[in-house]
Amino acid sequence: MDNNRVHLAIAPIAWTNDDLPDLGSENTFEQCISEMALAGFTGSEVGNKYPGDPAVLKPMLEIRGLQICNQWFSSYLTTGSFEEVRDDFVRQLDFLQAMGADVIGPAEQGLSIQGQQDTPIFEGKPTFSEDQWKRFADGLNALGALAKDRGFKMCYHHHMGTGCQSMAEVDRMLEMTDPSLVWLLYDSGHFAFAGEDPVAALETYIDRVGHVHLKDVRPEILRRTHEERLSFLDAVRAGAFTVPGDGMIDFPAIFRILDEHQYSGWMVVEAEQDPAKANPFAYAKAARTYIKEHAGV
Repeated sequence: MDNNRVHLAIAPIAWTNDDLPDLGSENTFEQCISEMALAGFTGSEVGNKYPGDPAVLKPMLEIRGLQICNQWFSSYLTTGSFEEVRDDFVRQLDFLQAMGADVIGPAEQGLSIQGQQDTPIFEGKPTFSEDQWKRFADGLNALGALAKDRGFKMCYHHHMGTGCQSMAEVDRMLEMTDPSLVWLLYDSGHFAFAGEDPVAALETYIDRVGHVHLKDVRPEILRRTHEERLSFLDAVRAGAFTVPGDGMIDFPAIFRILDEHQYSGWMVVEAEQDPAKANPFAYAKAARTYIKEHAGV
């Protein structure tokens, strides 16, 4: 892959987990970003311990050769007021623009069960009504237009436990939205966890992919999630996700598709684990080595 087109980042969720704050509660923000840089990454997404003031955060990243590449945005287009979602979205765009980023990654949290500790992730999955689908798609188009006007790509993050999880649901979301306004944040781990083929998914959606999350899945924990009816949070705590090369996903095929289609943008290692069991620095270094060996960047 071309170093001039593809840049590597890593998410802080391996050091401190936003959804399970006890995971990595002992790890500081400074440790996190220092270890990202030492492991060989040049970008980061935003975690819950990151300073919210760009004037504070930016120099702390710059001295380590890091930049913000994207930030999760929780949208409630299906269940909330569009005006409130829009106002929150604009505030996040303001922050990201001040940080020099040009990607924002919304995920619809209306009806989501991903944060419900006792709800089985597969049996409890929500589905959108026809009206909710329309509110969802219309809202994404409107947010995407706001983002585009500011020089951003708005890349929608399909996610386990939400109404846009499967390939059929991603198909519908992409069909109902304007390709000039709404891109896809392709997440290998969430497609694999959902029972989809992540390689086939990338082949299908490559023309709409604007941001990439590289996350592997441990098949034995995925089987256990089905058998024991685990929630998403319990599956994460059990170790369902890991870094590329440590699970079941064919990453060389993923890298090949991205390269063949001249993907330009960020590839982000995002593998939430319990840092007490999976040392984040060791796993970050392993991921960086694997990507260098198999993608050439």
